Amino acid sequence: MTDEPGTTRTPSGSPPARPAAAGAAAGGSAVPAPFLTIRALRTTVVSVPMKRPLGTSVQTMAAAPLLLIDLDTEEGVSGHAYLFCYDHTAPLLIATVLRDVAAAVHGARLAPVDLAARLVRQYRLLGAQGIVRMALAGFDAACWDALSIGAGVPLASLLGAAPRPIRAYNSNGLGLIGPEKAADEAQALLDGGFRAVKLRLGRAAPEDDLAVVRAVRKRLPDTVALMADYNQALSTTQAIQRGQMLDDEGLYWIEEPIRHDDYVGCARVAAALRTPIQLGENFAGPAAMLSALSQNASDFVMPDLERIGGVTGWQRAAALAAAAEVEMSSHLFPEVSAHLLAATPTCHWLEYVDWADPILTHPLRIENGMAIVPERPGAGLSWNPDAVKRYRVE
Repeated sequence: MTDEPGTTRTPSGSPPARPAAAGAAAGGSAVPAPFLTIRALRTTVVSVPMKRPLGTSVQTMAAAPLLLIDLDTEEGVSGHAYLFCYDHTAPLLIATVLRDVAAAVHGARLAPVDLAARLVRQYRLLGAQGIVRMALAGFDAACWDALSIGAGVPLASLLGAAPRPIRAYNSNGLGLIGPEKAADEAQALLDGGFRAVKLRLGRAAPEDDLAVVRAVRKRLPDTVALMADYNQALSTTQAIQRGQMLDDEGLYWIEEPIRHDDYVGCARVAAALRTPIQLGENFAGPAAMLSALSQNASDFVMPDLERIGGVTGWQRAAALAAAAEVEMSSHLFPEVSAHLLAATPTCHWLEYVDWADPILTHPLRIENGMAIVPERPGAGLSWNPDAVKRYRVE
């Protein structure tokens, strides 16, 4: 579809440039921001098969529903972004919102921070949440991509950071499968030099979760970190009971054990366990993250690009994490998140998934367990046209 005029608790022909600094909102940048004018937004829905289907306490997925976003400017520079849409009905809904966004910003100067504020005001009565928030985040990410391409620098550099390798954990697969199969898969996920992997928990019987954790932990070298994600499967009481059962099993963190926005309950769980608690993929903007931090709801945070508010929202979240001295990781979108983490003062871990690789011309490189932030201009996203055609959903 195309549319025209978004362990134990231890923090272990270029357009003319204007003098304004594009990264000022993140603390300043020496890179001049180019003057670009928005001409059009285009969206394409694809369903990309996963190499390793993912089974969680919520659902099982064998294909990634992605919405590709292309932002064109009058100066000939185009920016790119994609959204992970969770189910196969969401992409069309988000694309509908982006048609409205395209009409609102047509002819505007490409200034992501200003545009983000303008669009939040536009959707104030409807509410910039859920589908709307995802659409605005995708638009924002495409804006920043175009801006850095126009400036001729990597996104990380536009944000005031030098591209550098970012420590990554392999988050592919390791769904709700049996102990031996999980141990085999965890071992295979070390390919590429990964020194950390994440498995999903949330089986009906706590003993079944424990058996999987023990099987995987036994198979992995002691130097490999093992994260676990409950995907909000438990009540507060269950989370404390199961967490205490797992406290001596060598987990690096326990992620989202209970409902993501129950910060009081999350704080109770964090206080009761020795294993660190991780939250953040569902923070609906920096204000939600501020609330969680103020209530000591977790030991670590891991915002998601499309829920935190795109690159603009990420910068604000990174400033909050830095002020609170809380280590900050990423959730999904490893290609863009690698740039963002390079500019994050409390950079912790990048969550690596390969779900978009089949439709990318240059997938993110992993070397010795590190994500290599590319030096080419922008966030490094470009579509493989043959693959997009193959996986396109009409």
